[in-house]
Amino acid sequence: MALIQSSVRLQMIVATGIKIGIVGACLALEGINPPKGLSTPAMLEFRWEQDANYKKLYYYQSSDQKRARSTYYLVMKPKTRKTAILKLTINFPEHFDSNIKPKKLSLCRISVGGMLEKTRCEEKIPAVFEVTKGEKTSIDVFPNQPIPVSKEGYAVVMKIFNPSKVGMFQVNALTQSPGDMPISRYIGSWNLDIR
Repeated sequence: MALIQSSVRLQMIVATGIKIGIVGACLALEGINPPKGLSTPAMLEFRWEQDANYKKLYYYQSSDQKRARSTYYLVMKPKTRKTAILKLTINFPEHFDSNIKPKKLSLCRISVGGMLEKTRCEEKIPAVFEVTKGEKTSIDVFPNQPIPVSKEGYAVVMKIFNPSKVGMFQVNALTQSPGDMPISRYIGSWNLDIR
């Protein structure tokens, strides 16, 4: 009887040891190769002052590391464009210290990506870009033909080096529509994240 009890205890000790070993190996392997997050907009966004006039716009950036080469897609989806766009102004905050060059900018008709495919440029739209540097950097985009109100997405594509400062940068977009009296209208903001 004592022999049977000791063999049962030995089997329980071996089974417990194997379980502990498997859990320990899993935890060790988890720490070796941590998954890297994608640099897409966060699912949860926190803002200090919730403003009813604030509108979040979709964007994609290829890298969120400071001073890294990155491609930005500043997207204007159809639901954000209520009128045709004759001029687009993009205002960056003061502390966005990246060097933006007009030759590294383009305007595209895009297909917005998702879980299975990337956001990509379908057709380049001819446009003139003016970059104004001062206290704040701003980009004025003048498309050759006004961007129409349609069911297609459009984006300004920037190929730049990320800023040297980390943080969140709220980039605002203003548009002017064609007509007798062009008025600038706020369409939304992109909250870029640099880590």
